[in-house]
Amino acid sequence: MRILVRGSGDIGSAVALLLFQASHLVALHDAPRPSASRRGMAFADAFFEGESTLEGLTARRVALPAEAARASGFLPVSAADFSTLLRLFAPQVLVDARMKKHEQPERQIDLAPLTIGLGPGFVAGETVHLAVETGWGERLGQIIRLGATSALIGEPNPIDGHARDRYVYAPTQGIFSTTLKIGARVEAGQEVARIGAEPLLAPLSGVLRGLTHDGAPVQPKTKVIEVDPRGDPALVFGVGQRPRKIAASVVEAIKLWAAGD
Repeated sequence: MRILVRGSGDIGSAVALLLFQASHLVALHDAPRPSASRRGMAFADAFFEGESTLEGLTARRVALPAEAARASGFLPVSAADFSTLLRLFAPQVLVDARMKKHEQPERQIDLAPLTIGLGPGFVAGETVHLAVETGWGERLGQIIRLGATSALIGEPNPIDGHARDRYVYAPTQGIFSTTLKIGARVEAGQEVARIGAEPLLAPLSGVLRGLTHDGAPVQPKTKVIEVDPRGDPALVFGVGQRPRKIAASVVEAIKLWAAGD
């Protein structure tokens, strides 16, 4: 089954990975320089470097939309015009995993035989065929057949007692600039990056779990830095618990749809 996934962050990447492992033909679409921060848990670097690997699967950037349908043995990622890619790849399933928390996702129910929206802003049966809950809690991964997903509320899941205080959000629009890498150790107050001339400081000590790629354009309120206070670089690479749960629900939803349930 041909499946197009929108968004190369940790959730979109987890979805693409599990669908690929389930033997589907998957392509991943995003902007030419995506602002995803959890790059050790995602395929986002393939858009910058041409290639990246997540849990043994290699993603490679393809120059032409038609190449996505011919890819074999790797996950094709594309920053081509979305409508062109949609037409040439002709997916049976479209999954919107862009997690546009501060924007209303557009209506996509007419773009593929099955459309699935992940996270806030989707209405199953109206803007997409199915939706999946992405917030921490009992409803994480719940498949919604009719109605809206939960609104964006609450705090992030704590890590060693730190929730929202472990993040840095872009205070302004601009180009993100950094010389550090995912997994690097930082101290509270250390300069980690800049947007233009404005320095962005580590909110606490630990290792960088999230760090937007150097040179990526960012918008205000974009999450650009995340510090893991546990201090173990091994914990910031690979698919996380929440993205895996969401991705498993997407795989299950597609399986049920294919079976006519």
